Amino acid sequence: MEQIRTFVAIELDDGLKKRLTEAQDLLKGRGIADLVRWVKPGGIHLTLKFLGNVPADRINEIIVAINQGSRGIRPFALSFGRLGCFPSPSRPNVIWIGVDGDTETLTRLQGGIENRLSTLGHPPEKRKYTPHLTLGRVARHVETGERRQLGRLIEKQSIDLLGEMTVLEVSLMKSELSPAGAKYSRLAAIDLER
Repeated sequence: MEQIRTFVAIELDDGLKKRLTEAQDLLKGRGIADLVRWVKPGGIHLTLKFLGNVPADRINEIIVAINQGSRGIRPFALSFGRLGCFPSPSRPNVIWIGVDGDTETLTRLQGGIENRLSTLGHPPEKRKYTPHLTLGRVARHVETGERRQLGRLIEKQSIDLLGEMTVLEVSLMKSELSPAGAKYSRLAAIDLER
């Protein structure tokens, strides 16, 4: 049976992707371009739930579960702008842009979808959901001292509000891994209630 690597996400509009490119360029201009594996802006999305490899014949039941999990959620607004890193500025592995706006509705949406998907054998995450947009991942070759320096630089950077968007739908995405990086394509879009 064919396996498809999948995740549930909110896709970003083109204007926001353009501003994310500008934010990456700003950071690269601070001398950290070679320390980070940058995510291609076209591939940046707001992940709600990573599913991993699933049998192709289970895609339809996953779509039904996403639809059930998002029931009762109306379109809502999010904004993007704070810069940060995981797990901490002293040990950065991931550089991200924070999510603000109606995060309460976002958390309800994510929780509802995760709850429904758990009935299909996709266990809930152990960690609390922390919405973010991944700009890049610190390269493996970067040593501890350089990581700390990078974390301090990220802490000092001020990125203004990059943009806002109204969330109208949730997407089931396919992820294809290759040496050139991940390629994402939409398998299905599930509209929020109007």
